[in-house]
Amino acid sequence: MKSLILFGHGARDARWREPFDRLATLWKAQQPDTLVELAFLELMQPSLEGAITSLLAAGATEVVVVPVFFGQGSHLRNDFPVLLSACQEKFPKLAVSATPAVGEDEAVLQAIVDFSMRSL
Repeated sequence: MKSLILFGHGARDARWREPFDRLATLWKAQQPDTLVELAFLELMQPSLEGAITSLLAAGATEVVVVPVFFGQGSHLRNDFPVLLSACQEKFPKLAVSATPAVGEDEAVLQAIVDFSMRSL
């Protein structure tokens, strides 16, 4: 079964998580047959490993990690590949892959332009 992890940075303020929760809720409403979990790099739970463990327990056979970052900063260039590789090694029977950062997608950038234009 295919599954998805929406992967964010994390923050000390618990309210920072709210847009991620809404994003996961929107995903589940539109793709109810695909498992989705949130995961965070630091300061919040679950970790990437924790989210993968949860998905595996729910029957996932494939996990696609979507970094919900605006761009490829040092966390995504340096920290994330190490975490992803560790998870791939820990869960060898599970296909674990990742997409580029959402902020690098033209459709996401266009959505930001559209949002900004509505404010004028």
